[in-house]
Amino acid sequence: MRRLVDLDRAGRLTSAHVKLAASSVGVVERTVWRWLRLARATDQLGATARPRFVVDDQLRRRLAYWRGNVAALHRDLVAQAAEGGPAAPSMATLQRAVARDLPPGARAGLRKGEHAARRFDVFLQRPATYRNAVWETDHVEAPVEVDVDGRLVKPWVTWFVDCASNAVCGTAVTPGPPSRESILTALRAAISLDEPYGPPGGLPEKVRVDRGKDFLSAAVRAALGVFAVGLEDLPGYTPHLKGSVETLNGAAKAMFFAGLPRYTAAPTLTNRRVADPDAPALTFEAFVVALLDWVRWWNTEHRMDALDGRTPLQAWLADPTPLSTVPAQDLRLFTLEDDGRRRKITTKGVEWRRRRYVGAWMTGQVGRTVRVRWMPHHDHEVEVFDATTGEHLGAASLADQASREQIRAVRRARGARKARLEADLRAVEKTRRQRYAAQTTPGPARPVGAVTAAEAQAELDGVGDTELVRVARPRLLPPGPPAPGWVLPRPVQGGGS
Repeated sequence: MRRLVDLDRAGRLTSAHVKLAASSVGVVERTVWRWLRLARATDQLGATARPRFVVDDQLRRRLAYWRGNVAALHRDLVAQAAEGGPAAPSMATLQRAVARDLPPGARAGLRKGEHAARRFDVFLQRPATYRNAVWETDHVEAPVEVDVDGRLVKPWVTWFVDCASNAVCGTAVTPGPPSRESILTALRAAISLDEPYGPPGGLPEKVRVDRGKDFLSAAVRAALGVFAVGLEDLPGYTPHLKGSVETLNGAAKAMFFAGLPRYTAAPTLTNRRVADPDAPALTFEAFVVALLDWVRWWNTEHRMDALDGRTPLQAWLADPTPLSTVPAQDLRLFTLEDDGRRRKITTKGVEWRRRRYVGAWMTGQVGRTVRVRWMPHHDHEVEVFDATTGEHLGAASLADQASREQIRAVRRARGARKARLEADLRAVEKTRRQRYAAQTTPGPARPVGAVTAAEAQAELDGVGDTELVRVARPRLLPPGPPAPGWVLPRPVQGGGS
């Protein structure tokens, strides 16, 4: 329009100009002539903006109050208009305004929160790097029930992923919640290039984590700091900042866990129960074998579009970046913890945490000053070093270690005690539970469950007796008369000076 107005003011505007402009913008010539008349009269270029209903900040907050429900918001506006408020728009007008003024992410966030809104966000992709430049690590709970000593548990997987090749460098599996030990074990497997580990492997330049307390523990920082490996602490709840390991987590769920028996996220029947609740569970050992086999498949057979049709291992091996390696002996020891105390070997071995540990190599070593190092939670065995030179002397095992049968008996006893306590607590809580009658009209809540006066008095008497026993003091009452035949002390004679 600005060009047409300039031509009109110069006296050079023709119908050909108007026809060409109309065909270019997709309108009829008459519309362009109307715009020109408006521009001559008001200096306004283009079409006149029509007044329309818009979603302002106040209306957006009211929509948030109704959890993103446009129909509920419309009912609210109609009710407000009936009470003398501003006129309410039609349902169609309100729907068009919400769809036009609020992007899809904002509407999803009003309905289901921040996580739903993030699905509509756009994230930048990290620039390509070289192998072992950055690793990402994470814990993931396997949505599968496995058999561990007769109990059904969901194991946890800890793994390290190379960001440049998407190769899984190291994996560790624990039957229960992960800890520092899981991280150190997976890290040792990731760095090692010796069988049965590697390739891939070697020392990374940096490891990226998302504020996990275990990953930021002193033991993990010290283990990585020994080899000058940086630890990047990402902000919480930002999975897009560690996309490589999150992609692996999602792939494992869809491509591996979903095909195992007793998959907890399996489709359910009408009654929300699984189709085969009595399906036999894998043993923990079988689960570990299957997981490690899937990791091998991921590294060596799974071809990825992001890697130009290559497998992660092919991409890792094709990278000419030199590797930094660690001797196997140093790697076995650097992930151990040390309290810094000096101890002496006695005829009973070496003491740690009030337990005795012995090893065949201790023969002839009584009196030697040593330091003890250990893998977290592995209290059945420790590594012993010379306190002066730091020389590794050997491993020591727990003396008088309980047998597997004794350990199982202790666990059964603990389980029975726990079940008994839970039963007692549930029984007590049931006496406190108050149920109320269902109502169809407004009114105060009406408790249900009739109790006779005799039942109430009996229960109160029992509570009173219990309270009397709790507060009783044995020496507040005077003693009774002595039994017959007791020798009593002679009374003190009065009148003495």
